Amino acid sequence: MEIDSPFDPAALGLKEIGNLASWTVSSCKPGCGVDALRDDDTGLFWQSDGPQPHHLNIHFSRLVSILSIRIFLDFEADESYTPTRITLLAGTGYHDLIPFAALNFEQPKGWLDVPLDHVGGGPDGKTLRAFLVQVRIVENHQNGKDTHVRGLKIYARDDRARAGIGGLLGDDTTGKKSMLKGQGNGMERSWLVEPDWMGEPELR
Repeated sequence: MEIDSPFDPAALGLKEIGNLASWTVSSCKPGCGVDALRDDDTGLFWQSDGPQPHHLNIHFSRLVSILSIRIFLDFEADESYTPTRITLLAGTGYHDLIPFAALNFEQPKGWLDVPLDHVGGGPDGKTLRAFLVQVRIVENHQNGKDTHVRGLKIYARDDRARAGIGGLLGDDTTGKKSMLKGQGNGMERSWLVEPDWMGEPELR
């Protein structure tokens, strides 16, 4: 996992697809919900308002191919509200969510890349195929009760982009029918077969 590494979606042939999903949170303070989290201004944030673990659900209406997930945290601004342990899960729905990443932080600041190099989809094994992605905040700094997350972006391939992803992210064409729902960090591999009537989401 890298913190604040240079990232240019257009140069990588990627496009943010969060607008294609329905976002829900386990709880939030008034004015600090999904809209604040989705805003490009990292001065805004989602603040939970309930018992741990806190969770964020990103539910797509069809199977999507995810090539990058980025989370913005700021220990200097949030202190005890800063997550120190985050688990990410994926699946077709709430009944079959499987962990695919377990993140641990000390004093994070900036955009953090969630590692997807083990998830198994696509010819290079770096494409996450899912209908639902869940982000669970398991623990905060100094055992803080509630949490702050200042940004979360999900990227898929933008077929209209001129810049190719090349060897960095690979080509998902031949891996279209399968998704790894969890592996690495002690996690097990499982494959999801996509029905023939499902295609790639149209990115607008």
